[in-house]
Amino acid sequence: MSEKKEPGVWEGFKAFLMRGNVVDLAVAVVIGAAFTNIVNSVVKGVINPLVGAFGTKDLDHYSSCLKSPCQMNGAGEVTKGIPIMWGSVLSAVLSFVITAAVVYFLMVLPMAKYLARVAARRAEKEGTKEVMELTELEVLKEIRDALVAQRGSGHREE
Repeated sequence: MSEKKEPGVWEGFKAFLMRGNVVDLAVAVVIGAAFTNIVNSVVKGVINPLVGAFGTKDLDHYSSCLKSPCQMNGAGEVTKGIPIMWGSVLSAVLSFVITAAVVYFLMVLPMAKYLARVAARRAEKEGTKEVMELTELEVLKEIRDALVAQRGSGHREE
């Protein structure tokens, strides 16, 4: 009598890692991390200086004081008051919007258009195949009818 051995933890873990969606997710995380660095560099290197051209500081330094007076030491730590660092939040929002726009316009939109084209081609081929099958079926019916008519009009020898 042979007993069926259940897969061990290691085999289950290997199967989990080798699934396609897990590998795709890992690649997406790595690319996303690298892309985040690029977007953050654009925000800090381009957008913040542009904002600074209209104001006196970059976005990270814009703040309001909730409880006056706000004082900070040389390291940027709050020593007195309650500052609201809305410039940092605005910078993070801009980073998110830029990242989302790039991902949408460079990855999602082209892929959606490609998949729509592939689906349209597939539907067109299936439609043509259906018409051909229908035509073949009609021809076969005509042949059958002709054979039946031949048998019916011919005489039988018994």
